[in-house]
Amino acid sequence: VQVAESGGGSVQAGGSLRLSCGASGGHTGYAMAWFRQAPGKEREFVAGITWAGYRTESADSVKGRFRISRADAGNTVYLQMTNLKPEDTAVYYCAARTGYFSRSPSDYEYWGQGTQVSVSS
Repeated sequence: VQVAESGGGSVQAGGSLRLSCGASGGHTGYAMAWFRQAPGKEREFVAGITWAGYRTESADSVKGRFRISRADAGNTVYLQMTNLKPEDTAVYYCAARTGYFSRSPSDYEYWGQGTQVSVSS
C-alpha cells in the first residue's frame, strides 16, 4: 500500500491550506488519519476518519479550525485547515490502517512521506 500526501506550503497566520492524501494498492476500507510532527517534538494525532467516513475526531488543538473529510469512494482524504497559527508549523503525515482509526501512531500500518506546512506570524 502506498500513501501519498500533497498540498503543504507556507502561509501567514490566519491563512488556509488543504492537504490531500491517497492510499493505493490495497483494499478500499482503510481508516485514515492525519498526524503532525514539529522539530524536536513527538508525532501527534491531528484528525482521523472511519473507512466509511461516518465518524471523525480531531485533536483539541485544532477543533473548530481543521476538518477531515473523505471522498465518496476509495481511500482519499482531505484536511482543510483554516485560521492557521504559527504553532501549526510541522510536517504533516497521512496514515492508513485496517479497522477503526486510532490516535496512536504505532497503530498505523501505512504512512506517507509527509508534507511541510509552515505558518509565519
